[in-house]
Amino acid sequence: MDIRALDAAQKYASSRPATDPMAGGGAQQAMRGVVEDFATTLAEGEATARAAMVGRADPHALVQALTQTELAVETAVTVRDKVVEAYQEILRMPV
Repeated sequence: MDIRALDAAQKYASSRPATDPMAGGGAQQAMRGVVEDFATTLAEGEATARAAMVGRADPHALVQALTQTELAVETAVTVRDKVVEAYQEILRMPV
């Protein structure tokens, strides 16, 4: 075996974790964080709405919470639509 080829293989193997998007669970952790943020935003909006119904929250806080919740839901719907579109595009690819 050529020494340069062996050296290249070793260098490639050592640099692979740095370029692997799934190394260390980075993508999985990022997705988990996004889902947790989404759930937190919805819970805060619901809590503010309940507080406003019994008169414990000012209207400005309610409007702000509802706007944040609406933005989060619209973002989730947009991401879902893009994922479905990408999946359908993959299904249309010739094999």
